[in-house]
Amino acid sequence: MTLALRVPEQLSARVPAEQRGPGLDRDAVRLLVSRGTEVTQHAFRELPGLLRAGDVLVVNTSPTLAAAVDGAVGDARVVVHFSTCGDDGRWAVELREPDGRGTTRARAGTYAGEEVRLPCRLRLLLQEPVSAGSGRLWWARVSGGAAGAAAASGRAVPGLLREYGRPIRYSYTERDQPLSVYQTVFAVPSPDGAGSAEMPSAGRPFTARTVLELVRRGVQFAPVTLHTGVASAEAHEPPYPERFAVPEATARSVNAARAGGGRVVAVGTTAVRAVESAAGADGVVRARAGWTELVVTPERGVRVVDGLLTGLHEPQASHLLMLEAVAGAAAVRRAYEEALRGRYLWHEFGDVHLLLPEEGPHTEHCSSN
Repeated sequence: MTLALRVPEQLSARVPAEQRGPGLDRDAVRLLVSRGTEVTQHAFRELPGLLRAGDVLVVNTSPTLAAAVDGAVGDARVVVHFSTCGDDGRWAVELREPDGRGTTRARAGTYAGEEVRLPCRLRLLLQEPVSAGSGRLWWARVSGGAAGAAAASGRAVPGLLREYGRPIRYSYTERDQPLSVYQTVFAVPSPDGAGSAEMPSAGRPFTARTVLELVRRGVQFAPVTLHTGVASAEAHEPPYPERFAVPEATARSVNAARAGGGRVVAVGTTAVRAVESAAGADGVVRARAGWTELVVTPERGVRVVDGLLTGLHEPQASHLLMLEAVAGAAAVRRAYEEALRGRYLWHEFGDVHLLLPEEGPHTEHCSSN
């Protein structure tokens, strides 16, 4: 769906919540709650009172990578956004150009055979577009330097990112931030250095305090992993194939919650994509790992997820189709109208939106008071 709304530039969250004033923490964001077309406004710290014992929060444990690296094509400076490592050792990358303000803009004219010089005498050779319909992401192979065969297999890139990378940053943010700002409380380092090119940002407002309070109230956490690639900041394309894993313990927790009347609430669109990729047509989740090409739309619907905690997306973003699949078009439209009216903040450092099922007249609900 596309919303006929315009988000004013001043509603972009330019810095993380904890940098907006003394004594603030990550959880100092607002929480818009939708139950059908009924919308209420809360502080994020009220989340434990909005969920119930027996509910399951599906969380993405993928760590965020310092995925932006400076390079050069001829005499021109470029910034390489490393998105995803393929099974053959090639990386899906996006080439962007500096915009003179510390961030980047889309770069035109990328072509097969183009070579980018990287630090450590490494070279990046662009080979073919990831998608025939888009020239934004390219499969590319790293070579050269002292890494030799490791570079050709893609194993040199995690080291390159650790040494020379920085978090991907877009123009609506105020300044560069350390990588720690982009890690969620759920992030678990991968032995092979894999991770997400961009933060699974719906999990960012959680603190250890919030997690402990949720557990105390009987809410369970079910970890999944989905390494998200570089988002389409300008074109709002559907997601590309991404690596994911749903462990056996998570499958059991989700299935048990559904059988016992608990709600399955995904923390972020990445968590939806992962757990729905592991769900059969019968609604049973089974342990799975590999690549997912699933795009959750209203036509496909959701088989497992009852609710979704997510950030606020641009009115043209393809993610809105997933929100519509979870809650319906009317609920999404009503919530976004209220978010604009209430001057909620957008993007990865912004406020969050909880979509829950409509409550029947006899449904008990845990008050936040």
